[in-house]
Amino acid sequence: MSTKIFKFIFVILLSIITLFMEDLQSQERKTIVDDASKKEAMNLLIAKYGEAEKFRIEKGINQVAEFWLEEDGTAEEYVKFCRDNFTASGVQLESLYDRIEFFNEITFGYFTEMSIKLRQPLDLEMGDIKPVDLIMGSFNPSAHLTDDLFKNKYAFIVLLNFPRYSLEERTQLGMNWNRQEWAYARLASMFNARVPADINQKVNDAYTSGDNYISNYNIVMNKLVDDEMKTHFPEGLKLISHWGLRDELKARYANEGDLPKQEMIYQVMQRIIRQEIPENVVNSDQYLWNPYSNKLYKNGTEVINAVREQDTRYEMFLNNFKTNKLLDDYYPGLNTHMKRSFDLGREVSEKEVEDMFDEMLKSPQVKKVAQLVKSKLGRDLRPFDIWFTGFKSKSKIDEAELDKIVKAKYPDVEAFENDIDNIMLKLGFSDEIAEYVAEKIRVDNSRGAGHAIGAAIKEFKARLRTRIGKDGMTYKGFNIAVHELGHCVEQTLTLYKMDYYTLNGVPNTSFTEAFAFVFQARDLELLGIKNEDPLAEDLKALDIFWSTYEIMGVSMVDMKVWNWMYAHPDCTPAELKEAVINIAKDVWNKYYADVFGIKDVILLGIYSHMIDNPLYLPNYALGHLIQFQIEDYLKDKTVGPEMQRMCAAGNIIPQVWMHNAVGSNISVNPLLHAVDEALKKVK
Repeated sequence: MSTKIFKFIFVILLSIITLFMEDLQSQERKTIVDDASKKEAMNLLIAKYGEAEKFRIEKGINQVAEFWLEEDGTAEEYVKFCRDNFTASGVQLESLYDRIEFFNEITFGYFTEMSIKLRQPLDLEMGDIKPVDLIMGSFNPSAHLTDDLFKNKYAFIVLLNFPRYSLEERTQLGMNWNRQEWAYARLASMFNARVPADINQKVNDAYTSGDNYISNYNIVMNKLVDDEMKTHFPEGLKLISHWGLRDELKARYANEGDLPKQEMIYQVMQRIIRQEIPENVVNSDQYLWNPYSNKLYKNGTEVINAVREQDTRYEMFLNNFKTNKLLDDYYPGLNTHMKRSFDLGREVSEKEVEDMFDEMLKSPQVKKVAQLVKSKLGRDLRPFDIWFTGFKSKSKIDEAELDKIVKAKYPDVEAFENDIDNIMLKLGFSDEIAEYVAEKIRVDNSRGAGHAIGAAIKEFKARLRTRIGKDGMTYKGFNIAVHELGHCVEQTLTLYKMDYYTLNGVPNTSFTEAFAFVFQARDLELLGIKNEDPLAEDLKALDIFWSTYEIMGVSMVDMKVWNWMYAHPDCTPAELKEAVINIAKDVWNKYYADVFGIKDVILLGIYSHMIDNPLYLPNYALGHLIQFQIEDYLKDKTVGPEMQRMCAAGNIIPQVWMHNAVGSNISVNPLLHAVDEALKKVK
């Protein structure tokens, strides 16, 4: 038998065995509780506790039955468990909740802290990344936690005593719930699924690989040349994709004559999306590269063979899809990553989000604002003008001068950390709260563009990660750091100042993004640079609108690609690449082509979030809408005390949170109305 034939037969046998084991595992994970056993448990509990507890009893026995497997005991043992562990409403249930809350904070808090520390070599500037860093950075110490909590029956005690509600039920009932009812409702939602530990670990591994790939995807800008072999960027400028490239492009709007730099960055982005970029220029300064011709030069002039990066970008993307798809069978009623991302994660349905985005992307205000952008630029629009920053009402100090100011103020991370309380005071927080929050935030030098991680237990600090060079923090770095500070302040307030642990946090990441945007929009104010522009509020509305217009298109691409992958689960990285490119073109042609006068643009496919943070992008678009409504509400108020009041609502559903915060639902209409008013004044 030849080696090839042997390998072929081996692969076939391995596939059959794998399918058999997967089927066996699926059979093993089916509940063994029948209707008769549930009825018996129901009758026993109602007889003991009365009809007044019928709703909780019925919910509880069904929730336990949904996940009760053969390994948990027989059907008779299921009935006995329900009989022995149901707790009556009132003081006894309150006491049980308090004890569970105590255990949850310890368990989730320490596991979160362990994960944060294990990832430090990947997230922070700690020298070259070693193979062992990748191994331990991708290790998820809590991968077995949910499985263990089901096995020791802790999860079943929660499910038996605290009803879990659908998104529709939470929406209908939540407006009238008190704080305790919300806390109880959130408790049961901890156990929406019983996912095997090995699958949780696979998902974590995929995310870590994607994050590491993106965190080290830098372009050395002074090694880019045009057709005349001219470079347009200063020595030592190294930009991460996509954030650094995009922010550099945005910064060029401040200076006339920087269009060639923007065009060059645009070419780089297209090469990355199409995976035509030479693999030798990623995170390397060894060669000169012309992104227009895609030629690679050695020793200044010698053209060498440019081997393109393989479809690694899309391999990472596809790996995220395949690992998340493994979760589908374990989430009753939430059997796609999209449903989990929207119904469970955001608590706003995918259709509701898409309809909201579609409404704004098609709004007549888009073409009116685009015409204003065109007039401000004095030229026809280019695709990258989706990142136009000319509506920002800034001082006349140029970025070089701003860099000097920021570098002098923040030479290192310690200087920024020591100034957090002062920053908060400028935003109107009281001395007591500013000091209280500041001492609970730690600042680290980030390997990537920057991020924030909140603690999950009151013993530990929130982490603010930002990039600071050897000569100090740049203005762009400060802008990002202030954004991340918004996250950290929210994370600290909604943990340390929350009445119930299960309500810590905000409804979803769009809300923490909104607070981050509120902070970021005040970056110059925090540097002591006053804005005396009478059109400041109108320009802010236009700026938020244009930013939202851009990120909504990017979000639409992300959403449509995920739906495409579910329709084509066996696709290859190359096929996924073509799908992303085609979807990016389709979204552009539907919402942008008539506005920009250019068709078939692929730029909306550049965002790195699609690779290292699956379906996160819609949070930014929603965050902009929420930010605007919050900003509109804050016009005649002070940020500090109002943010404290809003954060105190905690992790309740988005629409109820918004009603508590500003008195209305999440909507595009307030922003569209503000744009109409701004267009009357801004010329």
